Amino acid sequence: IAQKLASPDMSELILREIVDGAYAEDPSLGIAVRADIIAVYERDPACHRYLQPLLFFKGFQALQCYRVGHFLWREGRAELAYYFQMRTSEAFGVDIHPGARIGQGVMFDHAHSIVIGETAVVGDNVSMLHSVTLGGTGKEDGDRHPKIGSGVMIGAGAHVLGNITVGHCSRIAAGSVVLESVPPCKTVAGVPARIVGEAGCAEPSKMMNQILGDI
Repeated sequence: IAQKLASPDMSELILREIVDGAYAEDPSLGIAVRADIIAVYERDPACHRYLQPLLFFKGFQALQCYRVGHFLWREGRAELAYYFQMRTSEAFGVDIHPGARIGQGVMFDHAHSIVIGETAVVGDNVSMLHSVTLGGTGKEDGDRHPKIGSGVMIGAGAHVLGNITVGHCSRIAAGSVVLESVPPCKTVAGVPARIVGEAGCAEPSKMMNQILGDI
C-alpha cells in the first residue's frame, strides 16, 4: 500500500507508518485481507496462487487501500482518509469514498472505474466487475447511496443509483441501471433494470455465472 500510494506529498515511509498503525490498532483489517484473498482465489479462474492478488491484482490492492482509509475515517482523520481515496483513485482507477462500508470476502474483478459513494453499504461475499457504480441520483445530502446485500454479484458496467436496497444473493446483469430496490435472490437486467427471474443459485457472487439463459 505504501509503495503504491506514495507521492511527492506523502513519502512511502510515512505511509508505511500509517498503515502499520492501522493494522496494529484494528485486527479486523487483517481478517478482511485474508477473506478477500480467499474470495479472489476461489472466484477468479486467473488466480492460481494466494500471493497473486497481493502482488498483481489491482482490485484487491485498491480494496485494501480503501480499508485503511475507512479506518482513518472512523478515527476522525478525515483529511488523511481523503488522501487515501485520492491516491487510490489515481493509482488504481478505483474511487471509493472512505465513509462507505464494505464487508469481508469481497472481490473486485479487473476493478477499473469502480465508483462507490460515501453512504453506500456492501455486504459480505460480494463480487463486482469493472465499471460498476454505486452512486447517488442528484445533489441531495445524507443517506443517498445503495445498500448491497451479502452474496450479490454485480456485472460489468452496472450502475446502482440512489438510496435503494439490493437484497442478498441477487444478480445484477452487466450494463444494467438499477433505480429501484431489488428483492433477495432475484436477477435484474436492463435499462432501467427489472426483475427477469430468480438468481439461479444460492450465492451468485461465488458462482460468477453471468449468463441469463432462457430468461
